[in-house]
Amino acid sequence: MIGYSFETTPRIVCDVGAARSLGATAATLGIRHALLVSDAGLLATGLLDPIEASFAAAGVATTRFTDVLADPPEAVVRAAADFARAAGVDGVVGLGGGSSLDTAKLVALLVGAPQDLATIYGIGLARGPRLPLIQVPTTAGTGSEVTPISIVTTPTHEKKGVVSALLLPDVAVLDAELTLGLPPRVTAMTGIDAMVHAIEAYTTRSKKNPISDALAIAAMRLLFPNIRRVIADGGDLAGRAAMLQGATLAGMAFANAPVGAVHALAYPIGGHFHVPHGLSNALVLGPVMAFNRPACDTLYGEIAAAILPGTSAAADLVAAMRDLVAEMPMEQRLRDVGITEDDLDLLATDAMKVTRLLVNNPREVTHADALALYREAF
Repeated sequence: MIGYSFETTPRIVCDVGAARSLGATAATLGIRHALLVSDAGLLATGLLDPIEASFAAAGVATTRFTDVLADPPEAVVRAAADFARAAGVDGVVGLGGGSSLDTAKLVALLVGAPQDLATIYGIGLARGPRLPLIQVPTTAGTGSEVTPISIVTTPTHEKKGVVSALLLPDVAVLDAELTLGLPPRVTAMTGIDAMVHAIEAYTTRSKKNPISDALAIAAMRLLFPNIRRVIADGGDLAGRAAMLQGATLAGMAFANAPVGAVHALAYPIGGHFHVPHGLSNALVLGPVMAFNRPACDTLYGEIAAAILPGTSAAADLVAAMRDLVAEMPMEQRLRDVGITEDDLDLLATDAMKVTRLLVNNPREVTHADALALYREAF
């Protein structure tokens, strides 16, 4: 294939204990006062304390913003940006899961170049410059540390994305130690999320390219065998490192070869019912993969050959992913997360609004298709 471009985070640091040197990393970017963006859950673990100590040792001041919420609402993003301006920070460090990292991206952008958040949803509408930005994931899932995308929940419960190369951080720090405390349910949800990124990047009909393909396959080779390993033993550092690197590789892939109907159908589930993003993906993954199979039988077969012993059959990949989700310690049906049958039409209607993602799906999805997929997942 010719005629493609590929963008990612320019510097990725992957090492056990790397987070303990974050202060020095920030200093190399010229940061003298960093805003640490995180959430109350991470604050309660005490993980921020040694990180702040590294900033103090490097002579870099820090201020905390730990009010990030899951599926960050517009109001929280705006509050974080206002807080950062008032504090006079000159750099931003995101620490946590995808919600914290997405919020950190937008804070760096909105403080560096003030603009109305509501006017920059979509592709390429943001303007810079932004503040220096470091991203430190504490889950192996979203890949936000290497994507130019931030997802925000609007007041109407829609999940919208700001998509701009300006959101790619200056540095991503992958420290598997930070993921050791993840409970099995969170490990499962985020791990399945990362696998969805890899599968949808490999099967997308938009911007698929040899680099994204190689990264997606490499991601699946790390994620598929290791998710069971870390569910069984959350303290398995080697397994955690493999999951974290797999999530980042998947993030690099889908940042350049965008995702499709799994994510499009997952967004309304999260937006209306506050279901975690990875779980939303897991709930619709099996039905969407089966629906897409006629359009990407060969591609599914290639993934199967890479991760399943002795088979290159697309049907085997669909079955293997259904089986994997069924093994995970999390809710399995839409009804299990408080969704009723009467809600399914609303979900289908809202999913059809996610045109930014539906155009990438290997098979066209109609409202009737979306409703049938939700019914299968119910």
